[in-house]
Amino acid sequence: MDSLLSMPWDGQFLIWLQENVRSDFLTPIMKLITHLGDKGLFWILTAFVLLIFKKTRPLGIMAGMALVFSVLINNVMIKPNVGRIRPYEVVDGLKLLIEKQHDPSFPSGHSGASLAAAVVYLVKGPKKIGIPAIILALLIAFSRLYVGVHYPTDVIAGIITGTCCAIISIMIWSIVSKRLPGKLASVLGASETQKTEEEKI
Repeated sequence: MDSLLSMPWDGQFLIWLQENVRSDFLTPIMKLITHLGDKGLFWILTAFVLLIFKKTRPLGIMAGMALVFSVLINNVMIKPNVGRIRPYEVVDGLKLLIEKQHDPSFPSGHSGASLAAAVVYLVKGPKKIGIPAIILALLIAFSRLYVGVHYPTDVIAGIITGTCCAIISIMIWSIVSKRLPGKLASVLGASETQKTEEEKI
C-alpha cells in the first residue's frame, strides 16, 4: 500500500491538470461541483426525498444504506489507518483552490459517497434519475483532483469502495425486502421494487 500511494505519477498528474486543464472559466464550476459533495449532504438529501414517496422509497433506502456503508468504510475505517497526507501539502508547485481539508487524503470520501448513491440510482432507478446521478458523481470525483485536495489513487479508491457499497446495499435490500411481513413491506415500499424495475425496463 505504501509503495502504491507514493508513486510519482500520482502527484505529477495533479500538476499536469493544473497546467493544462485549470482555467478561469472552469475553476468556479469545479468549485461549485466539489462543494456539492461536501459531507455527502446532496446525496443524503436526494435519498431523503426518495424516502418520502412510497414508489421511490426502496431506492432511498438502498441509497441511504450505501451512504452509511461508505462513511463507515472510507471515513471511519480506512482514512485514519492509512493517514495519507493531502497532496497540496507535499506536491511541489500544486496550488490549492479551496479551503484546506481536516482529514487524511486516502480514499476520497466525496467520491465514495457520490458513487455509493449514484450507482444505486443508476442500477435500480429509472434512467432519468440514474444517468444524471452517475454523471454528477463522476464530476464530483474529478473535481477533487481539479481543486487539488486528492490524488488520483484517492479518487479511484473512493469510486471502487462507493460502487461496492452500492452493490452490497442492493443485494441486502433484494434479500430483506422479500422476507418482510406484509404490513412492513407495504410501509417500506418493498412491493414497489418489482414495479420500479419493470418501469425501468
